[in-house]
Amino acid sequence: MATTAELFEEPFVADEYIERLVWRTPGGGSRGGPEAFDPKRLLEEFVNHIQELQIMDERIQRKVEKLEQQCQKEAKEFAKKVQELQKSNQIKEAADIIQKLHLIAQELPFDGYSHCVDVYIKQCQEGAYLRNDIFEDAAILCQRVNKQVGDIFSNPETVLAKLIQNVFEIKLQSFVKDQLEECRKSDAEQYLKSLYDLYTRTTNLSSKLMEFNLGTDKQTFLSKLIKSIFISYLENYIEVETGYLKSRSAMILQRYYDSKNHQKRSIGTGGIQDLKERIRQRTNLPLGPSIDTHGETFLSQEVVVNLLQETKQAFERCHRLSDPSDLPRNAFRIFTILVEFLCIEHIDYALETGLAGIPSSDSRNANLYFLDVVQQANTIFHLFDKQFNDHLMPLISSSPKLSECLQKKKEIIEQMEMKLDTGIDRTLNCMIGQMKHILAAEQKKTDFKPEDENNVLIQYTNACVKVCTYVRKQVEKIKNSMDGKNVDTVLMELGVRFHRLIYEHLQQYSYSCMGGMLAICDVAEYRKCAKDFKIPMVLHLFDTLHALCNLLVVAPDNLKQVCSGEQLANLDKNILHSFVQLRADYRSARLARHFS
Repeated sequence: MATTAELFEEPFVADEYIERLVWRTPGGGSRGGPEAFDPKRLLEEFVNHIQELQIMDERIQRKVEKLEQQCQKEAKEFAKKVQELQKSNQIKEAADIIQKLHLIAQELPFDGYSHCVDVYIKQCQEGAYLRNDIFEDAAILCQRVNKQVGDIFSNPETVLAKLIQNVFEIKLQSFVKDQLEECRKSDAEQYLKSLYDLYTRTTNLSSKLMEFNLGTDKQTFLSKLIKSIFISYLENYIEVETGYLKSRSAMILQRYYDSKNHQKRSIGTGGIQDLKERIRQRTNLPLGPSIDTHGETFLSQEVVVNLLQETKQAFERCHRLSDPSDLPRNAFRIFTILVEFLCIEHIDYALETGLAGIPSSDSRNANLYFLDVVQQANTIFHLFDKQFNDHLMPLISSSPKLSECLQKKKEIIEQMEMKLDTGIDRTLNCMIGQMKHILAAEQKKTDFKPEDENNVLIQYTNACVKVCTYVRKQVEKIKNSMDGKNVDTVLMELGVRFHRLIYEHLQQYSYSCMGGMLAICDVAEYRKCAKDFKIPMVLHLFDTLHALCNLLVVAPDNLKQVCSGEQLANLDKNILHSFVQLRADYRSARLARHFS
């Protein structure tokens, strides 16, 4: 490699380079030289030399690339340093200008100083409102000015406060007016939404500005600025809110009844209507003709959700836009509107309609839809109670309005529960009436006193099968329509009435021995049905009835022993006697003697 490098001379000529290489190679000279000419050796030297040149070229190329990279890196670092120096110089220029302005401001008389502040406030806002969000623009402007104003003016907090006042009283007030006046009289919904949004964004801007030094009491200062913008809108806010909520709620209800092609019945109050209601509650009589509702409950969860959503938004606006001293009173007004349209105009109307739709207890094949009303009403009560706790309570919890709201809620719920109880009671009567129709139609006297005692298949009667099928369906419906202790209470009442019906029904027949066995099978099936109630007292009643039916078949000699058994020992003797009297062989001297 060293030899190869020595062959390079400046200026480089290829022919001379090859000539020098030939003369340096042994056997490469002319034929007349000291060594004979050796072409093979010369060719070998050329090949080796070419390889050396290729290696040298690669090394030189790598070195060139490395130098180029280093050069580029140094060029970038140099350019960056130049930019930093230029930037550093510009900060110094700005500082020099600020210093000069500060000196000039100190020498100005007060009037000229105030004029400079006004000019500065005007000029610093030029080009500041370029976004679609004026509130964000105002926040960025104040942040920028806050960094500068201390270097220019001797009382920066006053200048910044004056800028903020200018922004609020001119820019924001004008913007708010343009947004609200357009829909104030024509679109109450949009007006309320815009008012809430603008007031919220203004108070959020005020919260951001609280971090700056504004001299005096900045909380009071900013609150007054906000009030100056919104005072004319907040003075009658609650009137607009309640007016809109009433009309919106009425529209939601009307749209629902229209979709059902239903014209609401007038539910009167006072006078005759009150008298009818008191009589109905005390006597359980269906005053007036029954109305066929065709299975419609006239309760809609969609309507309820819409009413609650509108009220929730009203509570949120009330919380934000009401003066703290007016907040509980305003919240109560919104609550009374919810009670009027949700509880009275919708739920109470559905209960009244449902009550009017309950058939009389002696109707045949009556469709009992009131339990569907009960189920939906329970769901709605839960939603109503949730909104009361989640959205109304926080607004009134520390005011005298709390007890007033709780009392109103209590009265409404008690009124609803009273009507639900009346409807459930009349529905249970209808169920018992249906069972009576089944028994009257299906039970034959010959069931319990067959003409051929030897040709009786011991199983429960057809009447028993149909009654039990009907009862099981009603039990399932009750369980699906109610929750908690209400289920047990209603099932207890139905179970007691069911037992009384079967007890009185069995008292109507005379029983042969085989007939008595069939009666026992029927009661055993009724007892299985009673187990579905899962009410211990109801099951106990049917257990006792089953034991009483044993008196229909027991041998006369064993009557006293059976009557003194565990299940019958505590019963009145007249009850025991009444069952013994149902035996076809009761009048035999032998039976009478054993039971006396």
